[in-house]
Amino acid sequence: MNLSNHKRNALPVYIQIAELIIRDVSSGRLTDGDRLPPERDMAAEFNTSVGTLRKALAELTNKGLLERIQGSGNYIKTGQVRDSVYGMFRLELPEGGGLPRADILSVATLTKPSDLPRFGFADRAARIRRLRYLNDTIIAVEEIWLDESVGVVTADALSDSLYRYYQKQLGFWITRAEDRVSIGNVPDWAPQSFTRSPGTPVGYIERFSWADQDLPIEFSRTWFDTDQALYVQRLK
Repeated sequence: MNLSNHKRNALPVYIQIAELIIRDVSSGRLTDGDRLPPERDMAAEFNTSVGTLRKALAELTNKGLLERIQGSGNYIKTGQVRDSVYGMFRLELPEGGGLPRADILSVATLTKPSDLPRFGFADRAARIRRLRYLNDTIIAVEEIWLDESVGVVTADALSDSLYRYYQKQLGFWITRAEDRVSIGNVPDWAPQSFTRSPGTPVGYIERFSWADQDLPIEFSRTWFDTDQALYVQRLK
């Protein structure tokens, strides 16, 4: 798999590799005790250097998901995933897993429209619209509203993971989220490259997200193609 920096603000390649393996563990494609291929073979598969691959493996070891045995290899350890940048991303390919990435369609700071539910403390919020992928498959369009009280969003610093952006650039971490899953119609602003036309019924997720405040500080809406992705929630 070619995990290149597809745009300037893509996540570092070693983080992409680590997160892809984390999602394969979460989906059950990799299980406890599975031995990973030799490092040179994995580096070739991901089209990266052995050094970058080893940084990804070190990231997994630090998260408690990998046991590295000298002279034997690298073995998966299943358990609670800590601090995954996609730990709350619930969409997966039908076969499981897939590395999330996104194209930014627009970023604007606006007065909150009256049709939005209550969230945050300010009258204004950043609105981020994105086209979402898993690996190279287009799966969804999404609209995220972040309350202005927690920071100002600038398009040039955004990365594929908004949660990582919140942590690195705005100084807070999303600690919990509530999803409401139903059916919705593709919005009229969806780009032509999306797999479904505006107005078509698709899977629909409304999410409220909290940091350390009493009120949610983020509200998002995601329209996803159920032929391309599934919503998966695992209980542990």
